[in-house]
Amino acid sequence: KIVRIGLSGLPLTDHYRMGQLIARAVNETGRRAVIIASGDLSHKLQPYGPYGFAPEGPEYDRCIMDVMGRAAFGELFDFTEDFCDRAAECGHRSFVIMAGAFDGISVKAEALSHQDVTGVGYGVCTFYPQCEDADRSFLKAYLEKTEREYLERAEKSDDYVRLARASVESWVKKHERIPVPPGLPDEMLTRSAGAFVSLHKHGQLRGCIGTIMATRANVAEEIIHNAVSACSQDPRFMPVTADELTSLEITVDVLGELEPISSPEQLDVKRYGVIVSHGRKRGLLLPNLDGVDTVEDQISIARQKGGIRADEPYSLERFEVVRHY
Repeated sequence: KIVRIGLSGLPLTDHYRMGQLIARAVNETGRRAVIIASGDLSHKLQPYGPYGFAPEGPEYDRCIMDVMGRAAFGELFDFTEDFCDRAAECGHRSFVIMAGAFDGISVKAEALSHQDVTGVGYGVCTFYPQCEDADRSFLKAYLEKTEREYLERAEKSDDYVRLARASVESWVKKHERIPVPPGLPDEMLTRSAGAFVSLHKHGQLRGCIGTIMATRANVAEEIIHNAVSACSQDPRFMPVTADELTSLEITVDVLGELEPISSPEQLDVKRYGVIVSHGRKRGLLLPNLDGVDTVEDQISIARQKGGIRADEPYSLERFEVVRHY
């Protein structure tokens, strides 16, 4: 019998857990099973390939063949979403599911071959379970590492991010908005400005809500309210849950003055954010975002966010931000 299981856009940890469940089902039924993790490697290995070339393509194939050849499954969590996207791979989550099926077990591994004759990577490896090995409980180790890194981030964060995190945690755990706490820098209490709170989980956006201009008495209140919105009211995502809190990376962008511009040549994707407007429709994109490498991309994304069609005229504004980590 063959059971076909698809992958998803969920985090790598969820795919690893799926593998653990597969192993549990096999053990409880007492059946013998062969697990085949199928999927292409990078689609961007050669200029002549159907998807062209990206430097991340060969790097991904080199790394994945090394990791799988050593059965170093814990290192599969180190491949960031951005890196995998740029490499244009499609098998990584399949490999993670299979790795989960071997959790806590020593493995005899062998890398048999790698080919890229079409500009797309294909690898073949074999894995045979040996005996129980607590040192190979990779998900547990990864989650413990994530918890340590969370505590370190929280300790190193500046006052802006600490306030945003406190607001998120209070809302998620108790459904309560926090008051402005004592001890904040004067600049957060005396200045008013627009602010965006961005949440990322395992390298993927988890929520981002902000205000173009000040809507509250000061920056501190702006952050508190926008942090609540980012974790609970972003229409692209389900509300953040308590078990996600230690996985969240939070940044706060405080916006400067808006400046009308007459040409895209006055933009710089690293320095300036952009607002694209047509009548009452408006789209905004922050500066210095992963995957946004050109002004054309920046304008196009902002235009789409504002529901502005490509054939509609639009005006441009730029702004600078101070990004807090």
